Amino acid sequence: MIRLSGRLRSALIIGFQGIRARKMRTFLSMISLFLGVLAVVTVQASAVTVRTLRLADIELQAGRDGTRTMFVPPVGDSAKITADTIKGKPGVAASYSLQAIIGEPKVRPINPGAQPFEHLDEAAYGPEGYDGPRFAMTCDESGNCRPIAIQGAGTPAPKGAAIEVSLVAMINDIRDFRPFRPVAGAWLSFDGEPSYSPRLVINKAAAVGFSKYSIPAEMRLDDAIANPTPRIIGVVDDGNSQPTAYARADEIDNWLKPPEPVDNPQPGAAPDAKAMNAVSGSGLQVDFAPGHADLEALLTRKLLAAGVPRETLNINTVDVRKHIEKELAILNYVFLGMAGLVLLIGVAGILNVGLATVGERVEEFALRRAVGTPRVLLAGIVLAETLLTGLLTSAAAIGAAVAGLNLARRVLGGQIIQLQEMTFPWEAGVAGVIAGLVAGLLGGLIPAIRAARIPIATVMRA
Repeated sequence: MIRLSGRLRSALIIGFQGIRARKMRTFLSMISLFLGVLAVVTVQASAVTVRTLRLADIELQAGRDGTRTMFVPPVGDSAKITADTIKGKPGVAASYSLQAIIGEPKVRPINPGAQPFEHLDEAAYGPEGYDGPRFAMTCDESGNCRPIAIQGAGTPAPKGAAIEVSLVAMINDIRDFRPFRPVAGAWLSFDGEPSYSPRLVINKAAAVGFSKYSIPAEMRLDDAIANPTPRIIGVVDDGNSQPTAYARADEIDNWLKPPEPVDNPQPGAAPDAKAMNAVSGSGLQVDFAPGHADLEALLTRKLLAAGVPRETLNINTVDVRKHIEKELAILNYVFLGMAGLVLLIGVAGILNVGLATVGERVEEFALRRAVGTPRVLLAGIVLAETLLTGLLTSAAAIGAAVAGLNLARRVLGGQIIQLQEMTFPWEAGVAGVIAGLVAGLLGGLIPAIRAARIPIATVMRA
């Protein structure tokens, strides 16, 4: 073992001396290899970055991987039971959606049906003469809900300075499950008592409308006892193209009419229509973080005891990575194949330079053989030179990639928010080092074999 270590040390020292003695030839070998290693580093870094950004975009809507999502249908006191059970508890949050119009009263919104402002000319979001929320939600005994038109809604109101948004009312902070990106202002605080002036955080799609139009601070809700005065405190990027606002559920509930009391059905019995529609909206979505199975079981038992049918409590586990890994892997293989072709050009360059170097050093290697240098050590000297060349090249390529990422972050960071928090992935650095060493091994293998097979008689030519 000691003898092998001595040979390895000797090969590295002599190989490094060979690199110093032939700087220009080494530099030319590095240039031919640099592009190949840089391509591998870039492809691997891009693959990791695209996977991270893709996962982040999907998590904005679906939630983080591993999240347990429960749908609680609007049966009797299910909403109140859910809120009382999870409010203030870590690792769990709930939300429900409803339509809201912010702006002048008794007018049609600029974007009927919370239509994106980029599609104001399209009629797919609402019929002509749409005047705010003109639909009610009805749910069947299986928990499937659908909107039905309200009869006798009256004459459509004139169009005015008002914006319709999809309002998401939250119990606890859903950012633990959906990592919204802050754009401006602040996020909602769930500490303290609820305010009678609901605080809103809008998404970028809604911010387009509020920055373009002058909108009065008055909000209309279905089944509200009065129109509250909202306060917009921040803007986030939630990955949603529909104008959306986020608020604390208790601040919205302050203004909603209390649901009519209903008789809870017996556990396991199918609820009647009145019980199914006792809560406005289509029910609650409850998100549990991994490791909170006890709280999930507690809420399930309470809901079942309150008469919610077990088959309507749909519980799913979010597995975002499963849906995108295959498509990202195929894309990664394609680009790695292209990078491999570029790397082969670098391998050919090292091979060419290595063969020329061995041809010039035939007498040197024959003399070393004559004084007792083993063939393995001669091959190790040549391989050490090419491996060190590959290692130095990979270091230069990784440095160039890091510098390029920092430059992109400075130049494009203001336009692409994701770049501001992006760091160079360590997987790309490992791939670059492996690519450099493999290229050095492949490019130096044939020259090393040729050097080891030089006969001792060749020294007589000197």
